[in-house]
Amino acid sequence: MQFSLFWKKAWKKEAFLEKSNENKSFLSGGSLAWKRMVCGVAVGSANSLFGGGGGMLAVPLLQSLGYKEKQAHATAILVILPVSLFSFLLYYFRGLYDFSVLIPTAIGVTAGGYLGSVLLQRLPVKAVALAFAFLQLAAGVFLFFF
Repeated sequence: MQFSLFWKKAWKKEAFLEKSNENKSFLSGGSLAWKRMVCGVAVGSANSLFGGGGGMLAVPLLQSLGYKEKQAHATAILVILPVSLFSFLLYYFRGLYDFSVLIPTAIGVTAGGYLGSVLLQRLPVKAVALAFAFLQLAAGVFLFFF
């Protein structure tokens, strides 16, 4: 029952997008479908090229399309699923996967995903934004120095 309620809400654009016209960005003007496709190409390319990170790119891009902070984070997870599956298939056929990490990592990711979704609902928007910014900064510093 709740699943069908989710899909009914998901199809209502107003439930996911802010109604304000104050959000100006490089994606202003043009059709929403075209903007989403451009964002999708950027997110898919980053995720496939770097083996991750598409979600970090998806959040600010979704916000530039008018999604609220928490909606952008939640929607980024949904968007990354098909990208990750497609990338997996490409890498699988090239023999680049180590399947021995699948089960333990999947258990950890599932637990972390649940915890993250609970925190996203409970934390204030500013706390989510600061944590996300810190995570991006930490990842950048780590990649630069290590």
